Amino acid sequence: MQERSSVSELAEQLRREVNRYSPDEKLPSSRALVERYRVSPVTVSRAIAQLAAEGLVVTRPGAGAFRARPRAAQAPAGDTSWQEIALSADGASDLVPRTVDAFGVLASLAAPPPGVLEFNGGYLHPALQPERAMAAALARAGRRPGAWGRPPLEGLPELREWFARSIGGTVTAADVLIAAGGQAALATALRALAPPGAPVLVESPTYPGMLALARAAGLRPVPVPVDSDGVRPGLLADAFRASGARVFVCQPLFQNPTGAVLAPRRRAEVLRIAREAGAFVVEDDFVRRLVHADASPLPRPLAAEDPDGVVVHVGSLTKAASPSFRVCALAARGPVLQRLRAIQVVDSFFVPRPLQEAALELVGSPAWARHLRVLAAELKARRDAMTSALARYLPELALPHVPSGGYHLWLRLPDGADESAFAAACLRTGVALAPGRPYFSAEPPAGHVRLSFAAVAGTDEITDGVRRLRAAWDEAR
Repeated sequence: MQERSSVSELAEQLRREVNRYSPDEKLPSSRALVERYRVSPVTVSRAIAQLAAEGLVVTRPGAGAFRARPRAAQAPAGDTSWQEIALSADGASDLVPRTVDAFGVLASLAAPPPGVLEFNGGYLHPALQPERAMAAALARAGRRPGAWGRPPLEGLPELREWFARSIGGTVTAADVLIAAGGQAALATALRALAPPGAPVLVESPTYPGMLALARAAGLRPVPVPVDSDGVRPGLLADAFRASGARVFVCQPLFQNPTGAVLAPRRRAEVLRIAREAGAFVVEDDFVRRLVHADASPLPRPLAAEDPDGVVVHVGSLTKAASPSFRVCALAARGPVLQRLRAIQVVDSFFVPRPLQEAALELVGSPAWARHLRVLAAELKARRDAMTSALARYLPELALPHVPSGGYHLWLRLPDGADESAFAAACLRTGVALAPGRPYFSAEPPAGHVRLSFAAVAGTDEITDGVRRLRAAWDEAR
């Protein structure tokens, strides 16, 4: 974190300084900048690279950095209004419009403005990421023989084997494809399993990115309510009968956003209901490695208990590592595996081999196991800090379930509360959170918000953020 701060500060100083130079005039040498600003050579190199990316300087190998020439005046923007007609006409015959509302996804991906606490984040704060272990893994991976060559289209055999073992049951490496992150794998699964216009059953509430994927594929999301024990089997059976759907997408472990774990008595029932409907279950096992230190032993993935090829399993390393470490397993059995493979190859060819090699290096190192142990303890501490602060400062907001895994809490607002007004007030007090409306594919039963405790620096920020939420709540009422 200190290195990043130094890079930003030096880049800002150099932005002001570069205006003193004429175009093509050479800037001071890296050594001179190191001595002048008392920073490391790496900091200087990164700051210069940042200015080069912004077009303020150009670097010439062996010569140094020079002020860039002014950019030529840009031509006036063209008239793109014709696209409104073209895009509307393109979807005129679609059974389900393919317009995509990415608001719910952007709410957890977009970085908040400076000074705003990130209670909306969907990834680990850099302080929780195994940055040194990942850097070492990348360095070792880059030196492996053939590391920069073309990988097998299905993925490296050793990495597929590792994922198969982590899924368990009778799943083998032959059942696994390596994909570029969970979102890409889910998109592939939806395209493989349902034609445009078809219904797809989703948990309610559910991950907004899933709803966006379904609608982008021309599918019609049909909600199936969940409670503290996961999806309700009776309602799942009703939804299959009423809709004729052949796909159900679920998160059986630490569901997003409720944090629910599918109860043992419901697991076999869900598989039986799907099998009798002739349907697939897409299991998004997205946070299995974000278990808290006080959690009971985790249930196996549904895929480990499915001998009949009902489950298409998605399991990623991203959540426990870094948003940029996009390596994922897409596992299935039977003819559907070939369809998944064909769609993935057509869409993206393959996951870059250096990234797959780095994943192998990372999960095979002692640092990975240490990281997961430290992460489990830290997530528990952060969850406890947030629940304690909410009980103290915001008892009006109901917390029906405290999860033992994942990175967020799901809160219900009192009846009649204005969710949008509260979210806007939170931003004004310096906290970004995720409004609940995008998590529902139909009308929500009440106002909700989702609070992440993993995307901020530590427990002090969590407590401070909840205090700010109190002020926002008082303003919005």
